[in-house]
Amino acid sequence: MKKVTYRLLITLFLLTIIGGCGANDTKIMQTAGEHQTYRSTIDAKKQIDWETSITVSAIGDMLIHAPVYRDAKTEDGYDFTPMLEKVKPYLQDATVTIANQETMIGGEELGLSSYPQFNSPFAVGDALKEAGVDVVTLANNHTLDRGEVAVQRAISHWEAIDMMYTGAYKSEADQERIRVQETEAGISLAYLSYTYGTNGIPTPSGKDYLVNRIDREQIAGDMAKAKDMADAVIVSLHFGTENERMPNVEQKDLAQYVSDLGANVIIGHHPHVLQPLEWLTGEHGNKTLVAYSLGNFLSSQKEYYQRIGGMLQFTLTKTGQGDNVEVTVEAPTFLPTYMSYDNYADYQVLPLFNLPNGELAGATKEYRDIKAHLSQWMPELRFIEG
Repeated sequence: MKKVTYRLLITLFLLTIIGGCGANDTKIMQTAGEHQTYRSTIDAKKQIDWETSITVSAIGDMLIHAPVYRDAKTEDGYDFTPMLEKVKPYLQDATVTIANQETMIGGEELGLSSYPQFNSPFAVGDALKEAGVDVVTLANNHTLDRGEVAVQRAISHWEAIDMMYTGAYKSEADQERIRVQETEAGISLAYLSYTYGTNGIPTPSGKDYLVNRIDREQIAGDMAKAKDMADAVIVSLHFGTENERMPNVEQKDLAQYVSDLGANVIIGHHPHVLQPLEWLTGEHGNKTLVAYSLGNFLSSQKEYYQRIGGMLQFTLTKTGQGDNVEVTVEAPTFLPTYMSYDNYADYQVLPLFNLPNGELAGATKEYRDIKAHLSQWMPELRFIEG
């Protein structure tokens, strides 16, 4: 996990430097990977002005069809790392990176399987970890494809590689534990994840903890706890209509509800195609960044828009004085990606901005159109092109 520690260390350090400051002294500290500025001024109340920021990235669906895991087969098992090699620098260029693991990694011993009931190798998780992913969301319509055993085996592996997971859980106590990540910059993040359903597969009796479903009462309760525990809350919603490039009424309505609850960022999955980004204003005046669908990241779906995915990146900035602090979402940025493969082999996720025309006919025009589609409600959206 990149750059994670307790804020207590920062607090102790600040108290130390305050003791050595004069009435008008200013101390500035910067660390690699984040921007931190601490302005400590001694006054009658000995309060501290504080500003710090981190970057967060999120990618779309890791949807491991049979051709993908067959292409990853090696003499010793499976290796998905070459598929992510071209985008690895971008995944690592953030304080925190989040992925939507659409298929359970129940492992080979359970028997690998593809659509409509997926089970993927443990090595998918290893590749994400190696590429720089810190958190995986697990609540989706395929969570229960291979039953409780696949969920439990997957979670055991996520724990073995020290990967934070949310949305599917091993027990009721595990579900009740809100996932909170502390960063070295002094900003804490809470992660929540929910799905509209599980393709008609019922949750085993008494084991609702296996997957979080979209239930407004549960979301409200989880949000209340998360806001008390963390500076910012990032909510993953598995919703929408497959292959539709625009969010539907239900998506818009639920996103507004979650914004009203105080979410800082909403990350959407399930349509398997990119949908536009948008700012929402919650009922208390808070701003929420919404990506209705990040599309597929790694998959074997073959339609053009199903092969276009991407990585959303944004900055979280925390400012304030004493206990009066505010966290804002700033500088949304996007890296469109293309799922490259030939005859269901040689799978690679490639940045779209420098994709050669030989890889995709009219690549330059297609890239321009994707940028226009994503930014139609957010003209200030920037794109990573280097």
